Amino acid sequence: MTLYARRTRRTVQAAGAGAAVLLLLSACSSSSESSSEASGSSGSPKLSGTVTVFAAASLQESFTELGETFEKEHPGTEVTFSFGGSDTLAANITGGAPADVFAAASPKTMEIVTAAKDVAGTPSTFARNQLEIATLPGNPDRISSLKDLTAPGLKVVLCDRTVPCGAAADKALTAAGLKVTPVSYEQDVKGALTKVELKEADAAVVYRTDVQAAGDKVDGVDFPEAADAINDYPIALLKDAPNPDTAKAFMALVRSAEGQKVLTEAGFLKP
Repeated sequence: MTLYARRTRRTVQAAGAGAAVLLLLSACSSSSESSSEASGSSGSPKLSGTVTVFAAASLQESFTELGETFEKEHPGTEVTFSFGGSDTLAANITGGAPADVFAAASPKTMEIVTAAKDVAGTPSTFARNQLEIATLPGNPDRISSLKDLTAPGLKVVLCDRTVPCGAAADKALTAAGLKVTPVSYEQDVKGALTKVELKEADAAVVYRTDVQAAGDKVDGVDFPEAADAINDYPIALLKDAPNPDTAKAFMALVRSAEGQKVLTEAGFLKP
């Protein structure tokens, strides 16, 4: 065999070895890409499981919509809610009720959970809300101001002072130098609104968002003192959250432009 022939064979052998290496690298790359695609384009695990959200009653309509959106965007997930007075929800959380996320109607009620060291990280404000007077449809009592709620014989309902809507109403009444004697104190804002919807009361001091959600069941009356009692709404991941990754993703949706649009359309103010 000539020197030229031996060199040619070596060249072919080297080329064959190089091709084999390239094929091996290509296979590894394809396997890696397939693995990456299976776990999501970002490499993070696919979201799944149930997220339990404890949220203030005034968030019922907007959070329900966001929960449905989240489930559509992340097949295999489920968002369940427990709506109620923020103080009651806070007590449930500190008492050991399993939940992933807490969305409160005031920093004061969030502080109950934070002080008990049941929050992971720092709560953040995602919305604000303002009070409004809910009246019977057509406003037959011609209520036009907070002072009108002091009229003799008028049946007024307020939230209990221990819940955010009640504390805000008390602050607004104090700012106006007024005292209202309600026919009942309700444990959450939906309870107060329902009294008017059922015509068991003539008026109630609730949130603007609740008046809007009630549609033609009530009329709404703005009053300037409401500006002195705007509530910030904080949200937080709970320390012992059963499904923290999916919970964080839901919180991200709430704070996103998409989530803020839903909240704004519901009548909430931007944080």
